[in-house]
Amino acid sequence: MRTRSEARAGLAAALAAAVAVGVAGCVPVVDEPEPATSATGAVTKQLDELTVATAGAMKGYSRSRFPHWRKTGKNCDVRDTVLQKDGENVKLSGCNVVGGHWESVYDGLAFDDPSQVDIDHVVPLANAWRSGADQWDDSKRGDFANDLTRPQLVAVSARSNRAKGDQDPSQWKPANRSYWCKYAEDWVTVKHYWGLTVTSAEKTALTDMLETCT
Repeated sequence: MRTRSEARAGLAAALAAAVAVGVAGCVPVVDEPEPATSATGAVTKQLDELTVATAGAMKGYSRSRFPHWRKTGKNCDVRDTVLQKDGENVKLSGCNVVGGHWESVYDGLAFDDPSQVDIDHVVPLANAWRSGADQWDDSKRGDFANDLTRPQLVAVSARSNRAKGDQDPSQWKPANRSYWCKYAEDWVTVKHYWGLTVTSAEKTALTDMLETCT
C-alpha cells in the first residue's frame, strides 16, 4: 500500500499530465484585430482611385455656370452658413452673419469683420470645369458650388483666396504648412465624391502633402 506522501505525489503528477494535455489540445485561437484604417489611409486610397488625365479646356467656362450662393433663409445664403461654421462668437441678424471672429486656415490671418472674409471653393470652380464638370448641367454644377456636406467650402482671407485662384496643389499650397495635410485630404475627398479627374502633377503634389499627415 502506498504511503500518504506517495499518493499525493501521484495525484499531483496526474493533474500535471491532465493540464499538459488540455493545454496542448485546447489552445484558444485569438483572431488578430483588423488594422485600423486611418482617415489619411482612406484618402490615399481615394486618391489612387481618381482618374489621371490632362486638364481640359476652358472653352465655355463662366462662374455663372456654377450658380451660387444659394439662399438658406430670408436674408442669408450658403456664404452665411460657412461663416457660421468656421467662425467664433458669431453674431446674427436673423440668419445673416454680421459679426464674429475668423482665423484663416490658409495663412493664419484673423478677422472680426465678415466682409473681410472670403469663402473659398477648396476645388476651384474653374479647376472643376477642366476636370470634368464641363460635362455636367448647371444644376449639378450648382450643387457642387454650394456643397456643404463635403469639405468644399471654407472661410479664409481674401488675400489667400485670390492668390490661389483656380490653381491646383501642384501650383499653389497654403502658406500655413501645418494645414497641408488637411488641405490635401479635403481636395481628394471632394474630387473623389464628384468624380473629377486629377493631372499627374496634381496627384504627385497631393501624395507629397498627404505624407505630412501624422
